[in-house]
Amino acid sequence: MLMTVGLILLAVGGLVSLWRQLQMLQQNSYFPSRYYGWMKESYVFEVTAECFAFCLAAFLYEKALALLIAAAVLLAVRLILAVSQHRKSIKKLVVTGRVKRLYGAAILVFALLVAGYALADGQTQMILRMLIAMFGLVTPLTALFAWLLTKPIESTFTAYYIRDAKRILKEHSGITVIGVTGSYGKTTTKFILQRLLDEKFNVVTTPHSFNTPMGVVRTIRGDIKPETQIFICEMGAKKTGDIKEICDIVHPDHGIITSVGPQHLDTFHSVDNVFATKFELYDAVTQKGGKLFANAESAGIAERVAKCPKALLFGGDSECRAENVTCGREGSSFDLVLFGERVPVKTRLLGAHAVNDIVAAASLAKALGVSAEEIRFAVSALKPTEHRLEMKSWQKGSVLIDDAYNANPEGCLAAVEVLGSFEGMVKTIITPGLIELGTKEYECNFNLGAKAAEVCDEIILVGKNRSKPLHEGALSKGFDEAHIHVVSSFAEAMQVYLPTVSPNHVVLLENDLPDNYLN
Repeated sequence: MLMTVGLILLAVGGLVSLWRQLQMLQQNSYFPSRYYGWMKESYVFEVTAECFAFCLAAFLYEKALALLIAAAVLLAVRLILAVSQHRKSIKKLVVTGRVKRLYGAAILVFALLVAGYALADGQTQMILRMLIAMFGLVTPLTALFAWLLTKPIESTFTAYYIRDAKRILKEHSGITVIGVTGSYGKTTTKFILQRLLDEKFNVVTTPHSFNTPMGVVRTIRGDIKPETQIFICEMGAKKTGDIKEICDIVHPDHGIITSVGPQHLDTFHSVDNVFATKFELYDAVTQKGGKLFANAESAGIAERVAKCPKALLFGGDSECRAENVTCGREGSSFDLVLFGERVPVKTRLLGAHAVNDIVAAASLAKALGVSAEEIRFAVSALKPTEHRLEMKSWQKGSVLIDDAYNANPEGCLAAVEVLGSFEGMVKTIITPGLIELGTKEYECNFNLGAKAAEVCDEIILVGKNRSKPLHEGALSKGFDEAHIHVVSSFAEAMQVYLPTVSPNHVVLLENDLPDNYLN
């Protein structure tokens, strides 16, 4: 009896620890390969400790009271750790239907094993006892086993939801679908385009960073109404074929490619593959006879467009561009040139790259019939996209530039330039750097550190190991190491920053990475 109770406590402890594992599995988009990458980098100590505990528990198997006490202590420790990790987590586990099914599968496995143990005897009972200990202690294995068990169910749900989304769009025969993709700038451009088109049309947009197939499907099934005239669909990609997968669901009529650059190179492997994937949107749009605008100022795009005769350019010297640009801490003013028509505009959006996002959106809006005056008014009413160079009043009257959702090399350098425009103020950057850049990751983070050193008074780096290239980049510019602070978390960064803050301080929060990347 004591042994059974001990094994039940071990199973409950495993379910408590599973919360953290599912959080990381979710943050890695439920891809086991990416989850394994996190586990390999960030979970080595925990795995080693759990394997040791497993061996210890195995040694104590025949000592039921000892196992019961050990399982109870382990459960208490795991509960304390779970609460602590949950409080410190930047991106907490979202309890979706999929998470519930994964937890349900894990509970079922433990219930069957414990019930089997209670009913069995001899060699079978020993094997079941070993399995309970294995799944109860080595919880990454439990998470992966639950994923494997639920995969057929998830595939069935996915196929049904995709069919339903296609049906909804097919029944709205008059709806215009616009795809927006790019290595960076796509979310901001999407929301700017929505605001411009709102002047003339009933528009639905994928919210936040909903740019995966299931995020797009969820928006279609939840937000498309009979009166919807335009659906703006942000399209993200981490490997070749991802844009085509979304295009096969929504069949876009028009599109925008905001940029192409070295992002997600861990999965793309080369910038050429990034180009090929982003231009899958061009292939889909041309099948519908629509318009696709691509950024002439993003390296390599103009050359690519030269091979795509039906694509149009914005920016640079194209028909749709910005002239007489003035940027400052209060926003930007410039002349929008759209197919020969000049429109003077002002916006509260910060940074030169925000101007380019406006040009992208205005180009397509004008092509769809929005007037110059409607565009001018909409641009003047634009508000910063949440967590993208969003300026806020902050602690003790200081200024916060919230750029937490910016995760691309060019955008981060532009954000530092915005920070530098706050002359006469004490300037601080808090950042963990950039990720998923493959062999270019060190170089890009080194450059970001060097750029920060040119404008900042204080540099706070998050992540003991990840921040090394940033640290070295800052030192390469002769930055005083006494003003570089390396911390383990954003909470710890606040402990460093807040005691010295005053109304004369401005801080740039750059790229707030989720927990699975902080190390």
